[in-house]
Amino acid sequence: MRITCVIEAEYESEQTVEKILKSVKIDDQDFVDSQQKKNVIVAKIRSSSIPSLLHTIDDYLACLSVAERVVVNKH
Repeated sequence: MRITCVIEAEYESEQTVEKILKSVKIDDQDFVDSQQKKNVIVAKIRSSSIPSLLHTIDDYLACLSVAERVVVNKH
């Protein structure tokens, strides 16, 4: 079985997305494909089981949250 989840995170500017994406893309590896579409981060997460997918989503959102706090608080 193959399961896919797409997460879209919209921000105020393309520059903010560039900075956040640069931080989280390092950890993409084989499970996540993160890309920028204007002022939106689109992350496609793939897994072979629901528990694994949930774990990967949780990890990705935690990394995204940290990157947001760092980038947004710098302005």
